[in-house]
Amino acid sequence: MTAPVPPLARQVPHTITHLSHTWDDPYTWLNNKEDPQVIAYLEAENAYAKAKLSHTQALQETLYQEMYGRIKEDDSTYPQQKDSYEYYWRVQAGQQYRLYCRRPTGTTAEQVLVDENRLAEGHSYCRVFSVAISPDNTRLAYTVDLTGAWVFSLVILEMATGSVLSEGIDNVAWSIAWAADSRTIFYSVFNEAHRSARIMRHVAGAGTPDVLVHDEPDDSMETGIALTNDGQYLLLTMESMSTTEVRFLEAHQPEENFRMVEPRRPWHEYYVEHHQGTFYIVSNHEALNFQVFRTPAATPSQANWQIFVPHRDDVLIQGVTAYHHHLVFSGRRDGLPALYVVPTHTGEQAHFVQFPDPVYHVVLTAPLEYRTTQLRLTYDSLVIPQSTIDYDMASRAWHVRKVQEIPSGFDSGQYVSERHYAQAADGALVPISLAYRRGTPLGPQTPLLLYGYGAYGYSLPVSFQHERISLLDAGFVFALAHVRGGSEKGRAWYENGRLMHKKNSFTDFIACAEYLISQGYTSPRRLCAEGGSAGGLLMAAVANLRPDLFHAIVALVPFTNLITAMLDPDLPLTVIEYEQWGNPQHAEAFDYMRSYSPYDNIEPKAYPHIYAKAGLHDLQVPYWDPAKWVARLRATKTDASDLLLVTNMGAGHSGASGRYNRLREVAEQYAFLIDKAGG
Repeated sequence: MTAPVPPLARQVPHTITHLSHTWDDPYTWLNNKEDPQVIAYLEAENAYAKAKLSHTQALQETLYQEMYGRIKEDDSTYPQQKDSYEYYWRVQAGQQYRLYCRRPTGTTAEQVLVDENRLAEGHSYCRVFSVAISPDNTRLAYTVDLTGAWVFSLVILEMATGSVLSEGIDNVAWSIAWAADSRTIFYSVFNEAHRSARIMRHVAGAGTPDVLVHDEPDDSMETGIALTNDGQYLLLTMESMSTTEVRFLEAHQPEENFRMVEPRRPWHEYYVEHHQGTFYIVSNHEALNFQVFRTPAATPSQANWQIFVPHRDDVLIQGVTAYHHHLVFSGRRDGLPALYVVPTHTGEQAHFVQFPDPVYHVVLTAPLEYRTTQLRLTYDSLVIPQSTIDYDMASRAWHVRKVQEIPSGFDSGQYVSERHYAQAADGALVPISLAYRRGTPLGPQTPLLLYGYGAYGYSLPVSFQHERISLLDAGFVFALAHVRGGSEKGRAWYENGRLMHKKNSFTDFIACAEYLISQGYTSPRRLCAEGGSAGGLLMAAVANLRPDLFHAIVALVPFTNLITAMLDPDLPLTVIEYEQWGNPQHAEAFDYMRSYSPYDNIEPKAYPHIYAKAGLHDLQVPYWDPAKWVARLRATKTDASDLLLVTNMGAGHSGASGRYNRLREVAEQYAFLIDKAGG
């Protein structure tokens, strides 16, 4: 089967002029998904990819069955206590989605609050995003997306009866928060540019119009609403990628006006938590890795801030959670996740939580109770399945509540996890986390998948993914490249991978690949790479820079049209992301961005095998971005390597939503990699 070619009649060059540059983009017509010829083209690409992968169908089915066998069909989370109830979610055999439930403590009298399977009926995608329990345990609010566009509807239930108090509240964004009266709820709303710009106030079941509380005029800022862990204050946070401003409101007075903590100013980021009449503020004021201040809640302006936890070069502080007798600061230390516990009512010493493994991943679960000494954690590593842990902050006791079960069997002792460092061209040491099955012969014939991201300060989690075991069992080494642009080694690691330093992300990834080859883990003939979204930009950039280094690349919803996107302020993320990539209205930034923008730097040369994934309803990286990238690559590259575009026509940025459907997608991608590099 021959590769799809966009209709010649549609390939009319679209001329773009900016500053002193003029260039043509012949694939701009793909931007319109209302055009039947665009849909026909995407479907033709899907058919082509299916045909090219047809010989891997048996392998795909084998991989799917392996992954399916690792899922506990009937499973549930370990319950979280809130007052006299235990809350949890569970899944049932044969069902794609979750049931959100509660029961009175000490009983088995389960009440199903939300059945995600029922919500999904008649839809190809379903995701319940935010779930908020009212302070008095009588009402439940949740948001649901039925398209994959990450645009939500808000529903409010009376939990005792299951009756719907409020529904049809659409265009809801990322955050919801109850006031203390358990009737009033605040929620964020998208504006026309899909920016979380507005905060609304709603009274459940009242039938009165919702009230606009805040409408953010700055296009670079997004808004969010949250309740402090003690339930005393609502926090309205306006945030860009370099600036924040927080306003607060007593949760018992939801109709009053929000008051200011500290006005925004460029490059000042701060985040707030409340405890016993005091605001604790994590701020980068005179502190690259952030430090913690405290100030009376009655007089919270910066003039009254006093240092509580000073800045440390070796510790990045990223957040604070308050409990009745403790404060917990989360962040990173020595390149790994860290939790720092500070007692507030006793003579106990502050301490870092100690973890049993040299390389690990830990997440602090959002607490439902304030008056507790128990930290609820999830803990895992590349080769250790996830455990649910209760850590006692007073006694420092570690209680394992639940361990992820692998029904088909899994022995961690059969797998090896290692930490390495590759030296970048400027001398920076880039961490690499890797795993493989014990006994795997390492050498030039060993297939290796190197995964990267490197943006927004996001640190790649060294976490367990049961699907990856299929790759390890197929003889692959799996490696994470912790490149600059993430925060693995502190805030400087992030700053040196964005704006005018963005190319460090690409050269760091290349340095990791070269290191793994030099150390005898693989060779270019067996080396594969994968990344998604901003990590897809990384994939497309290294494909341009060093196509000889990689045999196959998987690019999931890749952001490749950097210049096209950043010149269009009507796209959802453009103005917000000037502080990530640069503002193309400034000549120096434009020239730098254009020098690496993957779509704009495709050349007539040989490229690796490429599998690109798109989502038709994706608003973060529109489907046309990977579609145009593939079209230009196909028209330009000089080799016969496979170039596949797979578009999920019923989903968005995160792909398939059902747990079985998602495994089908992963199985296809792994079959592509094994077929190309594993033989």
